[in-house]
Amino acid sequence: MTKILVALICIAVTAAPAAQAVDAGDVAPSWTGVELADGQPVRFPEVIDGRPAVLVFWATWCPYCKAFMPFAEGIQADYADHGVKIVTFNAKERGQGDPKAYVASLGFPMVAIADADGIAEDYNVKFIPGLLVVDGDGIVAYRRGWTDLPAGAKVAALWDAEVRAALDQLLKSGT
Repeated sequence: MTKILVALICIAVTAAPAAQAVDAGDVAPSWTGVELADGQPVRFPEVIDGRPAVLVFWATWCPYCKAFMPFAEGIQADYADHGVKIVTFNAKERGQGDPKAYVASLGFPMVAIADADGIAEDYNVKFIPGLLVVDGDGIVAYRRGWTDLPAGAKVAALWDAEVRAALDQLLKSGT
C-alpha cells in the first residue's frame, strides 16, 4: 500500500504542470509580501489602489537591474501625477547583497517587497529584471521579453520605452 501511495505521489508531482508565464491580458496573481523598509504586510492588488503599476523583480547583484533602476526612478517621477506606483520585488538574491541598503541608496519612492522568490515563482519570472505593467484592475498590460543585449544603458532604455508605451496606452484608455 505504501509503495502505491508513493508511486501516486510521484506521478502527481511529475504530472503537475509547470508554472505558466503571466502574460499580457492575464490577471496578475494576488500576493501578500513584506515591505523591505518597515516590515509591514503589503497586499496585491490592494497596493495599487486601482491605478496602473510597474512591477520590477530585481536583485542587488544583477547588472541589468542596476541599469534599469534609474529608468524606474524616471518613470516614477514622470507618472506620479497619474498615481502610477513602482512595486519592486527583491528576488533571486542568493544572499549576496543588502537589499534594504540598496533600496535606500536608490532614493526614490517605491514599494519594495523583501524575500519575494515565491512571488517571482507565481509570476514565472525566470530572469531578472522581471518587468511587468499592470492596469488598475491587476490585468497585465506588458511583460518584458527576453533579450540578448548586454547589460547597460541601451537595454535599460529599450525597456524604459516599452514600459512607458504600455503606461501611456493604459492612461489613454483610462484603465
